[in-house]
Amino acid sequence: MSARLDVFAIPSAGKVMKQFMSLGHLVVQSPLPAATRELVSLRVSQINGCAVCIDMHTKEAAAAGETSVRINLVAAWREATVYTEAERAALELAEQATRIADGAGGVPDEVWERAAKHYDEEQLVALVTLIAFMNTANRLNVVLQQPAGDYQPGQFK
Repeated sequence: MSARLDVFAIPSAGKVMKQFMSLGHLVVQSPLPAATRELVSLRVSQINGCAVCIDMHTKEAAAAGETSVRINLVAAWREATVYTEAERAALELAEQATRIADGAGGVPDEVWERAAKHYDEEQLVALVTLIAFMNTANRLNVVLQQPAGDYQPGQFK
């Protein structure tokens, strides 16, 4: 499988992608814990069926020291005992925000309140931005059929 377009080879698309990737780098520099960032990125990508992002975030999580058990159980986080309450709140917010069209009313207040109980305002901004960023990245990659499997940790740093 090959991508439909090489966006970095198209001058105008390359400029857009550079700016888009800089947003991702800002989220990495935020006070949101690295483990939370990778777990949320992985879960959003699973929901959206973005193979290249699943590849990337499983490998980045492992490279950062995340255990295979926690990586492998992200899709079933509700039943898993390996996540903190804060991580569970972040995963719930990520799912609700990713499936926003299914909820007809947006993210429920109680979901937001659980996240706000564990994260300060700067972290919440970073979390919401990360969720939006991942949803956009997933959609770009799925539409363009970016192939998965070759990602190397740190490749986009």
